[in-house]
Amino acid sequence: MKAVEITEFGDSDVIETTEREVPEPGDGEVRVAVEAAGINFADIMQRRGHYVGGPEPPYVPGMEAAGTIDAVGDGVDREVGERVVAMTDEGYAEYTTADAAGLFDIPESMSFPEAAGFPVQFLTAHNTLFEWGGLEEDERVLIHAAAGGVGTAATQLASEAGAEVFGTASTQEKLDLAERLGLDHPINYTETEFAEAVNDATDGEGVDLVLDGIGGDTTTDSLDCLTHFGRMVSYGAASGEPGYPDTSTLLFNNFTIQGYHLGQSMQRAPERVLDAVPHLTELLTNGELEVVVGETFPLAEAADAHEYIENRKSSGKVVLEP
Repeated sequence: MKAVEITEFGDSDVIETTEREVPEPGDGEVRVAVEAAGINFADIMQRRGHYVGGPEPPYVPGMEAAGTIDAVGDGVDREVGERVVAMTDEGYAEYTTADAAGLFDIPESMSFPEAAGFPVQFLTAHNTLFEWGGLEEDERVLIHAAAGGVGTAATQLASEAGAEVFGTASTQEKLDLAERLGLDHPINYTETEFAEAVNDATDGEGVDLVLDGIGGDTTTDSLDCLTHFGRMVSYGAASGEPGYPDTSTLLFNNFTIQGYHLGQSMQRAPERVLDAVPHLTELLTNGELEVVVGETFPLAEAADAHEYIENRKSSGKVVLEP
C-alpha cells in the first residue's frame, strides 16, 4: 500500500510517499480502507520534532482517518463495509488499523472528507469548552484561530450552548466564515490588539473563558481580557512557543489555567473525554454541526498540504485523500 512517511525531523521536505505492507488488525481492532485522512497541526509539530512524546522517525503520521472497515480482528462486533471514522496512529495511508472501541459511525449524509475532520477537532472543541472549560449559557468565550479546525468546531458548539462568542483570525474571509458559524464578535488580530477589542466590546469586563491553541504572546495577552475568576484552557502552541503567564496576575485575579491534551486525556481519563460523544453524535446526526473542509490534497501531496497549513492559508479542516 502507499503511505506517507516522515523520514527525519525537519521541514516539509522530510515527507515522502513510500510502499508499506498492508497492516493486519489485532485483537479488538479493525482495518480501515482509508478514503480521507485528517491533518492536524499536531502532525506538523511532530514532524518538526517539537511534540512532547511524539513518534520517532521514520513513522507514518496521522491521527484520524475515515473510510470503510476492510477487516476485523478477534473480539470485534463490527462488519466489513461499515462506514466509520477512527482515531489512529497512522492515518496518512491507504489502510490503517484502529481500536474498534473508538470508532464513530459516519452518517449517510456525510462525506468521507467531512468525517475525517470530526473526531480530533470536535472532541477537542467540546472538551476545552465544557468538560475542561466549564462554559455555561450566557457566558463569554474568546476562541483564538476561530476559522481553523478546532476553531470552527468550538464556534459552533459555543454558539449552540448560548454563549457570547468572540473570535480571532488573520483575514476578513476567515472571519466571515466564523461569523456564518455563530461568531458574534470577529477580531482581525493583524489590524487590532485582540485584548483591546474584547475589553472595548465588554466595557472592560472581559470574557469568562479563553481557548488558547496558540501559546507565546497570545497566552500572556489573553489574560488581559479575562474577567475576574476567568478561565483559560491551553490546548496547543501553534506559534511554536509556549506561553508564560505571570503568576502574580493569576493570583490577584483568581484566574485558572488548565492544560488539555487529547491523546494524554484519552489514555488517562477516557471517560472524561468521551462524555462529549452523546452530545456530539446527536448534533451531528441532526445536521446541527458543520464540518468545514477547507482543502483536500492527494496523499502524494502531503508536503504541500503541510505547507498550506503552515503558511496560514487554510480555513477549517485540511484533508488527504489516498
